[in-house]
Amino acid sequence: LLFLSETGGKDRRSGLILTIPLCLEQTSMDELSVTLDYLLSIPSEKCKARGFTVIVDGRKSQWNVVKTVVLMLQNVVPAEVSLVCVVKPDEFWDKKVTHFCFWKEKDRLGFEVILVSANKLTRYIEPCQLTEDFGGTLTYDHMDWLNKRLVFEKFTKESTSLLDELALINNGSDKGTQQERERSMDLNFLPSVDPETVLQTGHELLSELQQRRFNGSDGGVSWSPMDDELLAQPQVMKLLDSLREQYTRYQEVCRQRSKRTQLEEIQQKVMQVVNWLEGPGSEQLRTQWGIGDSIRASQALQQKHEEIESQHSEWFAVYVELNQQIAALLNAGDEEDLVELKALQQQLSDVCYRQASQLEFRQNLLQAALEFHSVAQDLSQQLDGLLGMLCVDVAPADGASIQQTLKLLEEKLKSVDLGLQGLREKGQSLLDQISNQASWAYGKDVTIENKENVDHIQGVMEDMQLRKQRCEDMVDVRRLKMLQMVQLFKCEEDAAQAVEWLSELLDALLKTHIRLGDDAQETKVLLEKHRKFVDVAQSTYDYGRQLLQATVVLCQSLRCTSRSSGDTLPRLNRVWKQFTVTSEERVHRLETAVAFHSTAEKILQECPEQPEAFNEMDEFDEIEAVGKSLLDRLTVPVVYPDGSEQYFGSPSDMASAAEHIREKMKLVSLKKQQLRQPEATTPES
Repeated sequence: LLFLSETGGKDRRSGLILTIPLCLEQTSMDELSVTLDYLLSIPSEKCKARGFTVIVDGRKSQWNVVKTVVLMLQNVVPAEVSLVCVVKPDEFWDKKVTHFCFWKEKDRLGFEVILVSANKLTRYIEPCQLTEDFGGTLTYDHMDWLNKRLVFEKFTKESTSLLDELALINNGSDKGTQQERERSMDLNFLPSVDPETVLQTGHELLSELQQRRFNGSDGGVSWSPMDDELLAQPQVMKLLDSLREQYTRYQEVCRQRSKRTQLEEIQQKVMQVVNWLEGPGSEQLRTQWGIGDSIRASQALQQKHEEIESQHSEWFAVYVELNQQIAALLNAGDEEDLVELKALQQQLSDVCYRQASQLEFRQNLLQAALEFHSVAQDLSQQLDGLLGMLCVDVAPADGASIQQTLKLLEEKLKSVDLGLQGLREKGQSLLDQISNQASWAYGKDVTIENKENVDHIQGVMEDMQLRKQRCEDMVDVRRLKMLQMVQLFKCEEDAAQAVEWLSELLDALLKTHIRLGDDAQETKVLLEKHRKFVDVAQSTYDYGRQLLQATVVLCQSLRCTSRSSGDTLPRLNRVWKQFTVTSEERVHRLETAVAFHSTAEKILQECPEQPEAFNEMDEFDEIEAVGKSLLDRLTVPVVYPDGSEQYFGSPSDMASAAEHIREKMKLVSLKKQQLRQPEATTPES
């Protein structure tokens, strides 16, 4: 029965050929009847009207079975059967009996029955319409046909059921109120089979049918129009078209449902975000108003605020996600949801931006408070350091250290001024922010909290101003004292310098002021330079005395004893006395040298023809005495009041000066002898 089939062949009347192969095994008439009913349901009514030719292959069966099958055809398809060809075996069955029996039943059966051998079947049916089993050339694979038929039946059943389900879902979504549509979709939203799978099966089946139609069967025989009727290609195409139409509507229904579900989920999440931000989130901010009274307190408040921000960040992340989803839906361009979506987006954005602004305001306020307290702490430390420096008595070693200390003091005071200015700026900025705090107070009266914060800020600034003023007063006193000390050290240093200068003048006088001149004119010039040199030394001495007198006055003002008053003054007086003694000796030697050179030049310039000018020899005796006295003084050291001695220049310098004087004395002596010779020759004559 499995091979009972319609091969696709046709008889000479263009009727379909139905082949019933019988076997040795027992044949179930019920199953055969059901199979015939199924096969006869496949062709169209137009094909059925042309009638069937039934080939009963009895070559492997008994006569009584064949007879039963032929009789059953009368009950199953009497109107559709026009001819029954019973293929008989070659060696069995009594021809007369069988022929006589069917001939007797011809009128009652309603169709003609022919007993024929397989090789004689072509008398009634063209060979091209018979399969190879009956000596024909029609290619037919029953298993292939059966498999495709099963696929077709499955597709037909699933697609028909799916069409009913999709129609129910689609029609339910188009009718009734919104609530009824949602209830209908909730009950029948998912079809029993996957539409994509059914469509894919139908497309594969249709593709196979179309391929057989245009390419022929595997055996090379061209396609027979019967294939279209047996495998119902138009029916497949019609089902696919209906499925695509219903599935497209179904997808739109699903899309609308998904969009509505997504919109409801978004609305629910939006309300969750809004309710939390306007509820617990706002309540957290309402309880945070203080700014702290120190760095540590402000940092603790910042840490608490960071915890609040962390909780808000989770909801802000939800806001970002929701905003993206809403933007995507708005871009979809469904006008019916635009108003609702925009309203949700606006509500969500307003609440989130307002809450974010409040968080940012609070963060900025705490940061400003932390900066204010940091500046206040730094300023307090600077004031403590300055006060500690002012409380220590000044005992510098010299003026440079005093200048350094004074510079450090001024730098600290300037740093304090800058710190106080920075504190005022930070404080004013903080006060301005606090004054704006009431703008997002949600109706809460923050006057008390703000007054405490304002009083604290103003109190800190006033306290720092008072401390800074006290330090400034102390700095003024310390500055005056240190300036006097600088002046004292300066006077002492300058007085010591004056002593050094005077000592250097004395040293220069002894070592370099040794020449006595070669003539009277040069000696007078040296004498004049010496007097100017003495004036410089006198000014230096007077300057030192004035500085030492100033140190006495400053020491009295500072109530301290000067180290230099008992040391520098004696040194100054001692050097000055030494300079005075040395200067006087230098003046005496120059004056003597002037007298010596003047007299010697006078004598040497007198003409020998005027002997009357030298009548008296006293002048020669006088110049010899002056020259000897001058030579003697050159060998004598300068004796100071303390008994110490110093020589002018080096011995060689003195020897050079003495040699010049001796040469001039020799010239004078020669002149004297020249004058005496005429006196000796006069008596002889």
